[in-house]
Amino acid sequence: MDGFTLVNALGCLLIVSSLMIVLSQTPKKAACIYAIQSLILVSIFITLGVATSSSELFMWSGTAFITKVVLVPAIILLGLKKMGNPNPKLPSLISPVASMVIVAAEIALCFLAVQSITLPTAAEVKPALAISLAHFFIGLTCIVSQRNILKQVFGYCLMENGSHLTLALLAPTAPELVEIGIGTDAIFAVIIMTIVVVRIYHTVHTLDSNELMELKG
Repeated sequence: MDGFTLVNALGCLLIVSSLMIVLSQTPKKAACIYAIQSLILVSIFITLGVATSSSELFMWSGTAFITKVVLVPAIILLGLKKMGNPNPKLPSLISPVASMVIVAAEIALCFLAVQSITLPTAAEVKPALAISLAHFFIGLTCIVSQRNILKQVFGYCLMENGSHLTLALLAPTAPELVEIGIGTDAIFAVIIMTIVVVRIYHTVHTLDSNELMELKG
């Protein structure tokens, strides 16, 4: 198996982990799965770095490991701890079967979309590129389908992982500064969103978005 084939295969694992995040019932479980997904993303960076002889991607993998595998899940779990580890298994706004159908449709549309891309850097990794683009829509699906507001944060994280992978596939020799910018933005965004969620929980004692539909003054 050559490097590009392995990249595409690892991309398939990304989709599986994303679907597991969408279907997971608690933020704690979603955080653990997200750490695994990010580790797969790091593996893709390393494999792609070997296949393209890009030293930049090896640096990307190290930064991604620190920010995505370690820091983002740690921030989410710390937020849960500050809320007293609430563990409400809130059902999604749509059924698991409907979620899987929607995700499958999003992936299929992205596979069709990338067929017209003729960039040399994307020629060998079109399946992985389609998967990276699909993560934008999967992340949006996670945001709009979840009642647990902390789980909605993972929708943003999935979209960010998708943008990160897209950049790596299309511009494997992009400077490390670009990757640091993406990782830094993600960390600060997750910190801010987690702080907001914690404050909401301490104010209204719920993570259920259905109970936050009315403003009370």
